[in-house]
Amino acid sequence: MDDERVKLDFGGGYYLFCNSTFFHEGTKGDFMQGIKVGIIGGSGMDDPRLMKNIKEKRAKTPYGNPSSPLTIGKINGVDTVVLARHGKGHSIYPTGVNFRANIYALKKEGCTHILATTAVGSLREKIKPGDLVFVDQFIDFTKHRPLTFHDEKVIHTPMSQPFCKELRSLLSASAKELKLRHHKEGTVITIEGPRFSTKAESHMFRSWGADVINMSTVPEVILARELGICYQTIAMSTDYDCWKEGEEPVTWDMILSIMKKNTDNVRRLLLNTIAKIKNTECGCMT
Repeated sequence: MDDERVKLDFGGGYYLFCNSTFFHEGTKGDFMQGIKVGIIGGSGMDDPRLMKNIKEKRAKTPYGNPSSPLTIGKINGVDTVVLARHGKGHSIYPTGVNFRANIYALKKEGCTHILATTAVGSLREKIKPGDLVFVDQFIDFTKHRPLTFHDEKVIHTPMSQPFCKELRSLLSASAKELKLRHHKEGTVITIEGPRFSTKAESHMFRSWGADVINMSTVPEVILARELGICYQTIAMSTDYDCWKEGEEPVTWDMILSIMKKNTDNVRRLLLNTIAKIKNTECGCMT
C-alpha cells in the first residue's frame, strides 16, 4: 500500500494518519495526556450532584457545530465531557445529527475514551426490555450519512473489532457488581430512521445475525476509531422492534417509558465505570 497521509488540525497540534495508523504531532500540548471520558447521550450526567466543576463550552469544528454545547467537569475525579447526541431536548432527528462535528469536538477537547448511550430494539428473545447490551460488532444499514473524516484522501481504516474491548470488560464488571441485567456482547444494526422497521426488515436483520437495532451507532463508532478514541456503546433495550408475535410493535412512547425507568441504572453504571478507566494504551488508539 502507498504511504497515504492526511492531517487534521485540532488547534493545539496536528493529528497524522498514515496508512490508517494514528499518530500525534503536537505543537502546543498533547491531547493524549491523561484520561478524559466523553459521554454521548448521557441524560442527567450533567447533574451538579454527580458532576463537579461544571462549565459549558460551545465548540466549533470544520464540520459545523456539534449537536449541543459540551458540558465539562469531573465525575469521581475523572475529567468528563458530556454531549447530547440529538441536542438538548431531543430536537435533532437521526440523519440530521452532525456526527463528524460531535466526534471532532470531543477529540479536540481531549477525550481519550467515549461511552455512548443509546436506546435499541431487541431482535432476540433473550434480550428483554430493560436489559443492557455492550455490543462488540455493528452492521451498517444507513444510507445518507457521511461515514469518514477522510474525504480528500483514501484511508482504509481497519474495523474488524470496532468497539473497545477494555471498556466493554469494565462495563461488564460494573454491571455485574451492580446486579444489572446485561449482555457482554452483541451485534447492533444501525438503520437510517427516523421511521421504525417493517416486520419484513426486522426478520431480515435477525437472519443477518443482528441482536439489537438502533439509529445512532453508525457512523459514531467509525469516526471515533478514525481519530484513535476508545469507544464503547451502552445499548439500552426498550422493546422487541416488530418481529415478535404477541408483542406490540415499537412506538416512541414505548421507548421513552423504558428509558425513563432505566435512566438511574445507566447513571449508576457510568459512575461506577468511569472511575475504573485507566488504560492509556489500547489497540483503538493505534
